Formats: sequence, structure tokens, C-alpha cells
Amino acid sequence: MSERTHLRERNSQRETETDEGLTCPECDGHVVTDEEHGETVCSDCGLVVEADSVDRGPEWRAFDSREKDEKSRVGAPTTNTMHDKGLSTNIDWRDQDAYGRSLSGRQRQKMQRLRKWNERFRTRDSKERNLKQALGEIDRMASALGLPDNVRETASVIYRRALDEDLLPGRSIEGVSTSCVYAAARMAGVPRSLDEISDVSRVEKSEIARTYRYVVRELKLEVKPADPEQYVPRFASALELSDEAEMRAKQLLKNAKEKGVHSGKSPVGLAAAAVYAAALLTNEKTTQAAVSEVADISEVTIRNRYHELLEAEEGLIA
Repeated sequence: MSERTHLRERNSQRETETDEGLTCPECDGHVVTDEEHGETVCSDCGLVVEADSVDRGPEWRAFDSREKDEKSRVGAPTTNTMHDKGLSTNIDWRDQDAYGRSLSGRQRQKMQRLRKWNERFRTRDSKERNLKQALGEIDRMASALGLPDNVRETASVIYRRALDEDLLPGRSIEGVSTSCVYAAARMAGVPRSLDEISDVSRVEKSEIARTYRYVVRELKLEVKPADPEQYVPRFASALELSDEAEMRAKQLLKNAKEKGVHSGKSPVGLAAAAVYAAALLTNEKTTQAAVSEVADISEVTIRNRYHELLEAEEGLIA
């Protein structure tokens, strides 16, 4: 017997199964369930008693026990942002039960022992302890910088690769984890400047830059140069500028690229100058000091880049 014939016979058997305790509200006839079409119908008069019933089975099919074990899944999805990928048990630090009631002294002692042993089992060796500390740093810095979850996931994967390829000896955990956040943000198109990264990191800016170059080179990461336009939306939002000013700033940067003004210049400085120039061109109130504070760059740099951007645009118009 072929597999298709077997499935057809099994479906026909399901259609003839009678729902116990249910009768047709019209003729009191037998009610059967058609699982293929999601309907409950009367076998005598054909009345559809229930339609669009919920299929509580899995969305996949398996034809043997081995395939069923491979496809079956339970629990929360795994994540690279946790050293054990989220598969271990977490015991709450609060000494309360599910109803919010405080535990007795004996129960608190028991929970304290369980927390201690749970922590020991979660980090069984030095590699896991290293990974736990680094991923905690990545999550802290990404949260402080307002980076999305995909950047945290990418940074965690980069750090795992660096740990597996033995790139950490001679370098601090904080330095490598910070460089992973910096690289992941640039790869995801939401870059942060080195100054912003160093503000939330526990290591110096020079060490971050040095470690970043080393990690990118050794892991062969494809990190494109930062585009000044990627900084514009964040700066414009922080300064509460209009969409018109944001679009004008992007246009100034496109003109600068056509004239080659952007070559060798800091993308953060160009973006800050473009935002300042766009605000003036659209008659919106802002100051160099405000832009400098948002972009974390000096007012002198903004003035220099500002004149270069306007000259580039005048050259294209002429």
C-alpha cells in the first residue's frame, strides 16, 4: 500500500469519528469531525455544526519516530546573547512564591543553596565564565547605546568566534567585547562612533580601535566603511528636526560624495555638519553647540565640514 493511499484512508477514518456527547441541534443526528477541513458536521442532515476549528497538532508531518524526534521542539527559542543559549534554568533572586508571598526562613535557605549550585552548573569551566562576562558586557553596552536586538545577536556571534579561534590571550574581555559591538553596529547599518562606544565601555578608545582592527582582520569580517548618511536620522531625531531637514542633510552628503569631499573625512563630522547646514537651509533653529553635543564632536570640525559641504553643492549647481 502506498503512503498516499494510507494517508487517504486515515483521513477517511477521522471523518467518520463521532464526537461523544454532541448531537445535531436540528435532527439530533450523529455529529462527526472532519479534521482535514476543520469542520464538525452532522452525518444525517449535513448541517455544519462548527467551522474553522483550531488544529492543535504540529505544523509539520513525520512518518517515523526518528523524524518525529528531529522535528519536535519545546521551550523558548535559543539565543546567542546568553552563554548557555538560554537553555538553562534561571532562579529568581526574590524570595517570593508565585503569588508574591514571602518565603519562610527555611525555604529561603533552600533557594539560596539552589541558586549557588545552579550558578556553578551554568559556568562549569573558565571558557563559559569568560563568555558569560563578555556577553553581559555586550548586552550592557548595546542597551546604553540603544542598539537593536539583531546587533546584540551579531556581536555575541562575533565574540564566540573570537573565543573559539583563541584570539583572546593578551587582550582584555572588555576590549574584545567592545570591539565586537562596534563591528556589529557597523555591519547592521546602525553605526556608532568610537567616542560613543568608548563612553559606555570600560577600556580606552585606543585599545578599542586596536582590538577592533585585530578582530576584523583575524575573523575576516566584511565591514564596510561607515556611511555618513547612516548617522543623519539619529542626529536629526535628537535635535528634533523635521523630515525636510533630514532629507536635505542626506542630499548634501550625496553631493559631497559626487565631488569626492567625503574622502579621508570622519563620517561623524560630515553627518553633523550636514545636519547643521540642512537646519539652516530649512530655517529651523539649532546651534553648532547643540549639534556638537549630540554628535560628540567639536564645533571646529562642524564649521570646517560645513563650509566644505556648501562649496561642494555650489560647485555642482554651477
